[in-house]
Amino acid sequence: MKDNIKKTLENDGFVVIEDFLSEKEVEEMKEEAGNLIKSMPERSKRTVFSTKDAENQQNRDKYFLDSANNISYFFEAGALDGEGNLLVDSKVSLNKIGHALHSLIPVFRKVSLSEKVKECAFQLGFQDPAICQSMYIFKNPGIGSEVIRHQDAWYLYTEPMSLVGFWFALEDATLQNGCLWFSKGSHKSGVHRRYIRNADKNSPELLIYNSPTPSYQTSNFNSVPVPKGSLVLIHGQVVHFSEQNKSEKSRHAYTFHIIEQKDAKYSEENWLQPPPEGFLSLYKH
Repeated sequence: MKDNIKKTLENDGFVVIEDFLSEKEVEEMKEEAGNLIKSMPERSKRTVFSTKDAENQQNRDKYFLDSANNISYFFEAGALDGEGNLLVDSKVSLNKIGHALHSLIPVFRKVSLSEKVKECAFQLGFQDPAICQSMYIFKNPGIGSEVIRHQDAWYLYTEPMSLVGFWFALEDATLQNGCLWFSKGSHKSGVHRRYIRNADKNSPELLIYNSPTPSYQTSNFNSVPVPKGSLVLIHGQVVHFSEQNKSEKSRHAYTFHIIEQKDAKYSEENWLQPPPEGFLSLYKH
């Protein structure tokens, strides 16, 4: 385990820990993702996911809003036609699967609740951490889309800020296939925007941003390629992104987010809300 991960996260906004996952853990998660692909929804229920405002179908889609506590499938914008027919092979059509893998799928639950993860949360100073969401991200060759410059706290806001992302590379993440880019230290400037539930019940937009997309200087970002098995810890306020995968190699990743339950309040405006039993507590399972 990396020394002083709390200090590094507070200083830089991210931490890289190589060789966090074993080869067996990596392969089990990739195999399980393959099994989940076999259960993809029929054409009428296929939903595109995009982080670009102009393509945000999920803003108007109850399927996305209801995905917090189940296993839901989201496709790349270039994978479907207007009627939901696949334009590419089903094996490379998905953007991600979410958002309750950590709770409902044993393979992902085992990694999410592992002693290694709990030790990380402890070193970061969490007293009562809970996992609020999880995703399997595909970033498939040629079609894996860009993730815009953003802060995770736009989507999962707590007061005070307590959000930390755990991002696991299940394949080598390289410059060519869409590794993460970070603006080091950008987490120290607060939360720049929020993605919230629309209070206007008459609007077709179920989810809205409360302000325009911020502009971030390209020169402030540095690429962070990591080998398979690495864990990247992501401060909830650090600005980061990933480019489109234009290579012939995929960049699969598993990620989840934890929040503090003891001294932080999870916003009722967040798109994702806890199930009746509450979020999955990390230390109590």
